[in-house]
Amino acid sequence: MDELIAGYQRFRTSQWPQQREALEALARNGQQPHTMAIGCCDSRVPLEMIFNSRPGDMFVVRNIANLVPPYAPDMANHGTSAALEFAVRVLKVQRIAVIGHSSCGGIHALMNDPPPEARDFVANWVRIAQPARQRAMLLADDPIHAQRRAEIESVRVSLENLMSFPWIAAACAAGTLKLLGFYFDVANGTLRQITADAETIIAEPAPVG
Repeated sequence: MDELIAGYQRFRTSQWPQQREALEALARNGQQPHTMAIGCCDSRVPLEMIFNSRPGDMFVVRNIANLVPPYAPDMANHGTSAALEFAVRVLKVQRIAVIGHSSCGGIHALMNDPPPEARDFVANWVRIAQPARQRAMLLADDPIHAQRRAEIESVRVSLENLMSFPWIAAACAAGTLKLLGFYFDVANGTLRQITADAETIIAEPAPVG
């Protein structure tokens, strides 16, 4: 708790004065984020920092392995699906971005089975990305490349699952919503855009020296 309080005190001292006017306006007028970002819970992948976004810019959802489940409107609890419904149908975001990353523990659990301590929920959750595992095993010839390939393919699986939501598919068809996929390399900061059939480097670190 001491670390959290110290962090808050740093925020009040260094960031609150700069952000106060914007946050007061957001409190007064409500949020109108332009993007919904779906990222991993991994503490090494802070989406707002990576995309240099301001408060109010992004409606962020983070879960294990940045996965989107298929559309399933039943009585079960669907946190990510509920967030999608609110972002697309209420907030009217302009884009949904799925951001995968290197060294993902969730994808490692998919490829190698989760540890015994994480099988109440993690094991079933990562099965959403089973098609990514299957593709990776066909495309890669060693465990390291298979892990990385599955991380990338999991972004594609989530993009495919997004289109199973009828109101997302309709918004995309109408041109009011765009779906984007990205892959962030934690070790070197490189960002790649992921589409159905290509991987394009968006930004990579400048040479040192």
